[in-house]
Amino acid sequence: MFLAMLQMIPGIGNARLRKLVSYFGNGEKIWKSSVQDVWQSKCLDRGSYENFCEFKKNPIDIDLLAEKWYKKKIKLCTYLDAEYPELLKNIFNPPSVLFYRGILSGEKQRVAIVGSRKTSAYGKAAAENLAGDLAETGIEIISGAARGIDTAAHTGALKKGRTIAVLGCGVDVAYPIENKHLLEEIVEAGLVVSEYPPGTTPNAKFFPARNRIISGLSRGVIVVEAAIKSGSLITAEMALSEGRDVFAVPGSIYSEQSKGCHKLIQQGAKLVSCAKDVLEEYSWNESKCNIDKNVINLSNEEKAVYENLSYDQPLSIDEIILKSRSDASNITCILLQMELRGLVVEHAPHCYVRAVKEGVL
Repeated sequence: MFLAMLQMIPGIGNARLRKLVSYFGNGEKIWKSSVQDVWQSKCLDRGSYENFCEFKKNPIDIDLLAEKWYKKKIKLCTYLDAEYPELLKNIFNPPSVLFYRGILSGEKQRVAIVGSRKTSAYGKAAAENLAGDLAETGIEIISGAARGIDTAAHTGALKKGRTIAVLGCGVDVAYPIENKHLLEEIVEAGLVVSEYPPGTTPNAKFFPARNRIISGLSRGVIVVEAAIKSGSLITAEMALSEGRDVFAVPGSIYSEQSKGCHKLIQQGAKLVSCAKDVLEEYSWNESKCNIDKNVINLSNEEKAVYENLSYDQPLSIDEIILKSRSDASNITCILLQMELRGLVVEHAPHCYVRAVKEGVL
């Protein structure tokens, strides 16, 4: 708790905080030391020292704040704790304190899935299916809870296993707001984590820093749909700099949203078309991956509709009627039933795409 308080002082970042701990021994001793002792330690520059002095004049009630966080089910883990993720500890500038909601599990097989906020039906389906297939084998899926690919990855993982959302704001702040329900689901079945104190609102400068935690927690990073200047490529670069693997899902050669992925593949990233491409890279348990075993039983009418849908090109109801030669009066009911079963998704008003893997009867 004391380290968390110290981290909230402007100018005392991870590096200075670790210097203070190295000098004084622990957070409580730093907190209770005189301002003179802190200055003589030479761990702070003039600006951060003055901020420390000002903070000491008007100290936060630690017990009251701890109770407030406890009521919100917010926990914290410092880099000195045994449960601090080992992979993350080994990156450049690891966060000194992690705030989290949910369950911080031990060292597990973890893979990140990141990509564009503006995604196509193809990208959404690819991210969701990859996440679900990998989660089904026991792998934890990490992403940033942003719109688009991140949301699809979390959604797919929740259907089959655990997922971790790394935020660029406090863990008690829902951002984007439409993902509030999703984040609560993740808390119940996974982990929401941030290096920023509870109550911290989103800020553009926080997200690049957030990306190093996403890659730092992961053995590898899968990029699904990323433009040439996408922030997802920053995550990929961070992963490479820390010796982590980078994977990329290819897309259409005409798609601006896939040019970043194609560039990564040209530079040596492994092309990924299914979960097994990732599993074989680490010799992880492929026997649990039922990618080729899922068989969906469809009626003749449903099969006629399904066979004319794709993952990347939404079809309108009129186009579906024309291609499948279905009864116009019955098509809405068929699509509704298939949507309830998770077989199709209404990508835009009255336009549909496939939502599951191959394997229909």
